[in-house]
Amino acid sequence: MKHRALGNSDFKVPVLALGTATFGGGNEFFKNWGQTDAKEATELVCVALDAGCTLFDTADAYSSGLSEEILGRAIAGRRDQLLLATKTGLRMGPGSGDIGTSGERIIRACEASLRRLGTDHIDLYQLHAFDAQTPVEEMLWALEQLVSDGKIGHYGVSNFSGWHLMKMLGLADLHGLPRPVSHQVYYSLVDREMEWELMPLALDQQISSLIWSPLAGAKLTGKLGRHKPAPQGSRAATDASMTTDSERLFAITDELEILSKETGHSIAQLSLAWLLVRPTVGSIVVGARNAEQLRDNLAASAIRLEENQIARLDAVSARRPIYPYWHQWAVYSERNPAPVTVSLGY
Repeated sequence: MKHRALGNSDFKVPVLALGTATFGGGNEFFKNWGQTDAKEATELVCVALDAGCTLFDTADAYSSGLSEEILGRAIAGRRDQLLLATKTGLRMGPGSGDIGTSGERIIRACEASLRRLGTDHIDLYQLHAFDAQTPVEEMLWALEQLVSDGKIGHYGVSNFSGWHLMKMLGLADLHGLPRPVSHQVYYSLVDREMEWELMPLALDQQISSLIWSPLAGAKLTGKLGRHKPAPQGSRAATDASMTTDSERLFAITDELEILSKETGHSIAQLSLAWLLVRPTVGSIVVGARNAEQLRDNLAASAIRLEENQIARLDAVSARRPIYPYWHQWAVYSERNPAPVTVSLGY
């Protein structure tokens, strides 16, 4: 499996990573994603490592720490063979100090994650969401302390807006502190808003994009289509956090079904392969309920779509950007229209 450096660092990760939100199923929300136990998680870890997928992504909020605990058990004795990424920032308890990314909480949450994972260091530590109640400098100094103490190797963010991330980058440079190397974002054929501002920012500032939910909340797994209702109780049927106009979704799945017949690749593999050629994408976080599903997803790393196939997927999934991006496009598109059209989907 190919590896890519995150940002302008020397930290290289595989182009596909195993996401472990399916580990545990600690509440009704995560049960819809999966209820992988330690034995099943160990099998998935073995399958991933055999395929060269050495990056494992989790978060303290996944089933209230249970995902980290199960992952820790699954990798026991193999820590030197893999890379660990986890996140903090979402609610972990009822108190006011159990949410957000204050400096104190970043330190405390990281130490708790280290214990649950059974390791002395985390390769990539990520802020799960932007905390508007905490000064960015406070976050940066806490992260710098964790790097200095050897508890984390690099850090990234997730679900930041463009100005949040740019403010963090500017303040890191101003104070001579380590910069984030990655931004974990939602991006798929179904929802391409990341291209409007976050992708240009990532290109300009050399920030790698880690992609979460690349199959649009299981809507691009092949189980859902114009004439295929999502299985009852499945994530595709119950996850309302990623929605789109039904006709637009079915236009995309129609094209994927045609390409699947032409190429012999699964709809999920084609959806992942399209993402792998997008600008700034460093690694795609894929989840799986079982080994067969994981093997199918991981095979996407070897697929090379032809230019006309990429163009067809670009065209069927393109959407008009919101203001002010449509205005900027209208004013400046004549300067260099072709590359922007291809890479940003306008």
